[in-house]
Parts: sequence; C-alpha cells; structure tokens
Amino acid sequence: MTAAPLLSVRNLSVNFHTRGGTVAVLDCVSFDVKPGEIVGVVGESGSGKSVTAFSVVGILDRTARITSGEILFEGRNVLAMSERERDGWRGSEASIIFQNPRTALNPIRTAGEQIGDVLARHVPDTAAGIRAKVLDALRQVRIPDPEKRAKAYPFELSGGLCQRIGIAMALSCSPKLLIADEPTTGLDVTTQAVIMDLIRDLVHAQNLGTVLITHDLALASEYCDRIVVMHAGHVVEMASVGELFAHPRHPYTTRLLRSVPSMADDISQLQAVGGAIPDLRREDLPPCRFAERCDRRLADCDAPGLGLETAGSTHLVACRNPL
Repeated sequence: MTAAPLLSVRNLSVNFHTRGGTVAVLDCVSFDVKPGEIVGVVGESGSGKSVTAFSVVGILDRTARITSGEILFEGRNVLAMSERERDGWRGSEASIIFQNPRTALNPIRTAGEQIGDVLARHVPDTAAGIRAKVLDALRQVRIPDPEKRAKAYPFELSGGLCQRIGIAMALSCSPKLLIADEPTTGLDVTTQAVIMDLIRDLVHAQNLGTVLITHDLALASEYCDRIVVMHAGHVVEMASVGELFAHPRHPYTTRLLRSVPSMADDISQLQAVGGAIPDLRREDLPPCRFAERCDRRLADCDAPGLGLETAGSTHLVACRNPL
C-alpha cells in the first residue's frame, strides 16, 4: 500500500516585486514528499530551488508574494494557517537546515543556547530539562564531548561542527518534515560525505519526509529517492533516481547530467549547459522557459498549456519533444 504524501506542493506560483519589475520566480510548481523519503530538488542557480523551500516553511522575503497554489502538510493547507499557527508549525512539525552553517548561527550565543532557544519555543520545560534535551540533541548528531561543545560559540567550531549544530537545532523538536537547503555548502568533500551520511541516517531512523535542495547531481544521485528537476521556476522533470539518471527525458536534464564531472567517463565528454536562464521579468516568457536554449525546439513548444505529462510509471516530464 502506497503511503500518503506528508507534503504536497500544488501549482505554487511566487512573484517578487522589485524596482526593476515583477519577477515570476516560481510558476505552477508541484511535487510530493512521503514519510521517510528524500526528494532532491536540483537545477542551476536561479532555478527557484531555495525559493520553493522558503515558501514551504514560510520564510520568504518581504518582496515575495505567493500568487497561487497550495502547500498541504498532512492534508492541511499551510498557506491558510494564521501567522501564529504557522510559527508554531515551523520548528515543531517542519524544520529547515540552512546553507552556510557559520552564517546561519548566531555568533554571540553558544551552540547549546541556540538549540535551547528552539526547545524553549516549541517544547517548554524546566531549565534542567532543556539542558538535558540540548545534550541529547548534540549526541543525536554525533558531536563528541557534547558538554564542551554546548558551551562553544560558532567561531570556535569547524564548519562541519557548525552544520551539525544546525541539524541538531532542526531536529530537536522531532519534526516530521525536514528541508535541507544546500546543507554541504562551503564544506570540504570529506565533511560533505559525513554530513550527508548523518542526514540520511537520521531521516531513515525518524521516518522524516525530506526535501534536499542541491545543485550537485552526483550528491543527489547517492542520497535521494526521487529527483525534481527545476529550470527558471518550472518543474521540468520528476522521476525516481534510477529512472532519471538512466533515462532522462527532458533536454535540460540531459544537459545537466553531461555537465557533471563525476558522471563522465572522460573529461572530453563534459559539456556546458549553454545559454542562460531567461529574464523572469519578461512578460513574453514562453510556456517552456528552456525553449530558447534548446536544440530540440519545435513550433509546438510555443503553444500554451505545457505541463507535466506521464513518461513512465515513476516519470513525469514537461516537454513537447522529449528524448
């Protein structure tokens, strides 16, 4: 029996209102996340990955406006919650791990104080009870000598330890949904693997529904169950990891895969994606925002009504001339 989605994003559209005009950052983005599943959201910088994550947890910039769509968590529309309800939901039932672990932490509060702040907000307890939970949270993310690390400031910790503190903060209240926004940014390769192994182990142990935002397709192929490919605010392809990497259908996905060094047998096989994401302030954006970069473009590609279509039992693609 197939598990019901924990998170369902449905036709989510987001605009940013700037001095230069209205920017259509997301356009009808849809995907599901099930309990215990890691869904990777991949694409170039500017594709809308982080905006999607921030929309889910309700931390968009003041210039952003959600113009349409739904964000359903266990069937409840998060967008219909009051500000107070959403503040309580964020942190207790849904949490986020930010990129750049050093800058994500408060530099003038210790690691233990910052985890304690989250606990005090969502699961109030005595001072002694919170201290015990802080140490438990540090042990959970495998930080050695948690009593010492709890008293340390971010500048006294390595990047990897700072990211573990961020993970401990995100998971301290036992949420059901975890958003990991480029969680290995700025970390060396060895530390990246340690952090991703930790996240994967915690996800499976706690049956968390997880969205992993990343531009690293090699990392996504190793740790994710399904992949959502985004380009210029559109979801262009979705499939299980095995299906997507073995049989990519969208021309953009194919080009992304050809640009990843670890995916090539020889350096001569590497190819740049080419072109650039279109200016999202334009009023004449084509139905397929990749069309102007695509060597498979047809006249039909400019017709309205483009959407995700079934391309296999676990495969969806938004393309009128797929591979």
